[in-house]
Amino acid sequence: MQTSTRDRIVVATARLMQRQGYVGTGIKQIAAESQATLGSIYHFFPGGKEAVAVAAIRYSAQEFAALLEEALSSESDPAEAMVSCTRQLAAGLKESGWVDGCPVTAAALETLGTDSELQQVCAEALNSWERLVRDKLLGCGFPAEAARELATTVISAVEGAEVTAQVNRSEEPLLAAGRQLARLVRSYGVDTPAAAGR
Repeated sequence: MQTSTRDRIVVATARLMQRQGYVGTGIKQIAAESQATLGSIYHFFPGGKEAVAVAAIRYSAQEFAALLEEALSSESDPAEAMVSCTRQLAAGLKESGWVDGCPVTAAALETLGTDSELQQVCAEALNSWERLVRDKLLGCGFPAEAARELATTVISAVEGAEVTAQVNRSEEPLLAAGRQLARLVRSYGVDTPAAAGR
């Protein structure tokens, strides 16, 4: 299936931002990487670099949401799902040579203090990931408030561990975060279907 020019631009921008952030990604580089002309970039994204970046963040957010959803649904026990999620992230990061981090985190940090659309779309991405974790926990019988706070903790820990793993070029920060998050989830003593079967 042939990829449209617009899709090529979005995916190339997402990959570039993953590796070098929003500030470090130039419009000419996006054109070269996506094999598109500057004219076609401005045709699809009249708002220029920020507009392309917003589309790229949305794309990356959906990509990570799919990975997260798969990891969460791969285990009926929510504690084991945390371990599965961080294990998958660690493997992907190592495979990329420690360069393919989270473009959402990079862009969010670079646009802090602004009320830009880019900052808003980063917040939406983080909130959507929290909802996925919260829904998993609610489905396993966690009380609403506990599920909400745990979901915030999980996403915050995973995002931080991913950066630490990149800096140290090691899977261990993510794997350690997964083990500790699993311990935290278990500490609630909620009788999940998996736990009941043990």
